[in-house]
Amino acid sequence: MILASVADFRAAAKRRLPRFLFEYIDGGSYAEVTLKRNIADLEAVALRQLVLRDFADMDLSTELFGQMAALPVALGPVGLAGMYARRGERQAARAAESAGVPFTLSTMAACGLAEVAKATTKPFWFQLYATKDRDFLRGMLAQARGLGCPVLVFTVDLPIPGTRYRDQHTGLSGAQTWRTSLKRFAQAATRPGWAWDVGIHGRPHTIGNVAPLMPPGAGIADFLGWSRDNFDHTLTWDTIGFIREQWPGPIVLKGILDPEDARRAVDLGVEGIVVSNHGGRQLDGVLSSARALPAIADAVGGQTTILADSGVRSGLDVVRMLALGADAVMLGRAWAYALAADGEAGVRRMLELIEAEMRVAMALTGVTRISQIDKTCLAGEYR
Repeated sequence: MILASVADFRAAAKRRLPRFLFEYIDGGSYAEVTLKRNIADLEAVALRQLVLRDFADMDLSTELFGQMAALPVALGPVGLAGMYARRGERQAARAAESAGVPFTLSTMAACGLAEVAKATTKPFWFQLYATKDRDFLRGMLAQARGLGCPVLVFTVDLPIPGTRYRDQHTGLSGAQTWRTSLKRFAQAATRPGWAWDVGIHGRPHTIGNVAPLMPPGAGIADFLGWSRDNFDHTLTWDTIGFIREQWPGPIVLKGILDPEDARRAVDLGVEGIVVSNHGGRQLDGVLSSARALPAIADAVGGQTTILADSGVRSGLDVVRMLALGADAVMLGRAWAYALAADGEAGVRRMLELIEAEMRVAMALTGVTRISQIDKTCLAGEYR
């Protein structure tokens, strides 16, 4: 199969992954209204086409938190990515490094901080979830600092996991019994390529950063259950002060959807925010990121770095997000699908497609630099 788009990578991932893993990455919460809005609202954003502009000297690079990136794109944090391909976070980090864009390791990654650090030569970003155990948080942050991680992405929209019906249907969430384990085993048995590559040779099947806290023999479902029980339900704005005490570098708050929260983040001095609804996986029915972004950019634009995610499936979508007010974009499902489809090579190919699509969009909107992409690139009601 020719992999010419993120949609192609998604189809390939669906064929290769056991159902419980594909539904985990592909699904959203409740009726998945916001999941659908993320894609539809972004696709509906109209760009202003301009012709007969010289675009021979085009430059897609940008600076993010003191580092140059070849594209205004980062691979965002994706939990369990190491289950989509053998030690998947290592493969994705190498692909990002070769493409010259940041990679963000999730707290809930299969591969831990030290393992990914050994697989790369360039420091990667680290994403943090707040847990009840503050000593655990201090230890993770100290480890990330020691490994040279330059940016901390602190996710603030998951004090409690959203209800995801697909995961209940596949046996990944809910009460864990021998029946749910058997259900997942049967799903894996229908994907022999995955079973050989990841199921057998991709062990250990753990959450690397959390594994020291778990009993021997704990499986992925046990780790997900641990997260539901141990994420901090008392998370408040005061927590940012605690994080700042532990982290001297740039802090990016991920999960901002309201201008009031964006202004509060700026007042607290964070270096960046991610306009995000967690890919439609948390509170269903909220605004898409594309709809929320312009008001947030108007409220805090220029005072902090604005990233955006949720619904981005192409380089054209990246340009749309930038025109709506983002400084850069975080990819999530796009790289997870590519990783599942073809490992490191798939992620590299996906990033090449993103770049090629961005070049076409920029050429036909009359811009040659990332800094030139703004609301003047939008048409009609979107300007």
